[in-house]
Amino acid sequence: MKIVFMGTASFGAPTLRALADHVVLVVTQPDKPTGRGLTVRPGPIKSVAEELGLLLEAPVKSRDPRFIETVRSFDADFLLVAAYGQILSRDLLTAAKHGGINLHGSILPAYRGAAPIQRAIQNGDTATGVTLMQMDEGLDTGDVIATAHTPIEKDETAGVLFDRLSLIAAELATEWAPRLATGSYPRVPQDSFRATTAKKLTKEEGFLVLDGDSGAEYNRFRAFTPSPGAFLQTRFGALKILDARLGTAHGPRGTVASVKPSLEVCFEVGSIVINRLQAPGKRPVSASEWANGARVAVGDQLLDRVR
Repeated sequence: MKIVFMGTASFGAPTLRALADHVVLVVTQPDKPTGRGLTVRPGPIKSVAEELGLLLEAPVKSRDPRFIETVRSFDADFLLVAAYGQILSRDLLTAAKHGGINLHGSILPAYRGAAPIQRAIQNGDTATGVTLMQMDEGLDTGDVIATAHTPIEKDETAGVLFDRLSLIAAELATEWAPRLATGSYPRVPQDSFRATTAKKLTKEEGFLVLDGDSGAEYNRFRAFTPSPGAFLQTRFGALKILDARLGTAHGPRGTVASVKPSLEVCFEVGSIVINRLQAPGKRPVSASEWANGARVAVGDQLLDRVR
């Protein structure tokens, strides 16, 4: 069995480790500057590939004819793709005997696109999973080979679910790899009428809406944690919420219902308890410590003004 593995994000790392003995080439995206200092660091898949001593390619564009010929030269049984980050061309998909096989973090056709895990949480879904699918030239539109289902826990953040789904993906890929290598696997077309799209998250979307229902805004916090982050705009600036849970208080939106042991803030409906936060330009602290330093007390209003 010969596999060309394509991935960039950490979602694919458990799968790469599980199937490393059969991987003849790892393909990832080029290193990019990250963090405040824009330091160039290797991505998760590159790091794992180097650790395992696997052959590595990082083309700027995966449709580059020279790169495609390199892939074709390995005579791989299939391309295994997990959060690679580029749509693959027809020429690349035909560079392996049985084409490209993708591990996608949803039960397709729901949540095609860049952020299936986060959007499922934001929408309040109680279940999700991983789909193993035959790739075509569309955006997650190919035939379904197999699925693995799992519940979404009520307090699970996107980061926690992401890591858990990556392990499920590795189990699914390992189970099906022998059949993928021979081409003896089912292919069930997706029902495109049931398809939904999961757009990439933006930082602006991560601001909690005090005019809203605390349950929906708690889902927003979970979906945007850890990245790009969930924020609460206050008269003290944009507070980044690092740890939170649903509260039980009721009161005017923006009102502080409690400061110990945590900071509880009222929304239009319900409240959210903030356990840890990060103020602009400051280090992460407990919300209670921040409230003490900012001299915020029960009954105070966090908004600049209330309409």
